[in-house]
Amino acid sequence: MVSVPFSVRLDEGLKTSLDEEARREDITASQLATRAIRSMLDAKAAKRNAIEEAVLEADKGVFISEETMNAWIDSWDTDSELPMPEPDIAS
Repeated sequence: MVSVPFSVRLDEGLKTSLDEEARREDITASQLATRAIRSMLDAKAAKRNAIEEAVLEADKGVFISEETMNAWIDSWDTDSELPMPEPDIAS
């Protein structure tokens, strides 16, 4: 992948932390910043996709009731843990 120059202003404390962490990992601050930016963008894309999938699922109008969900959660880590609930509400 071809890299292109990009400039960003950091406060002094953040720049110091970035430099120290890069030194610990034996990479450049630029490489560490690139990893951090990529990680943040990947996380945002995953969140956006999860929301889009949830909206599509919600648009189907099939849901699990609060009572059923709470009963399932309350059963966690007990001797009578319930299986994951099935939808019990349809609009």
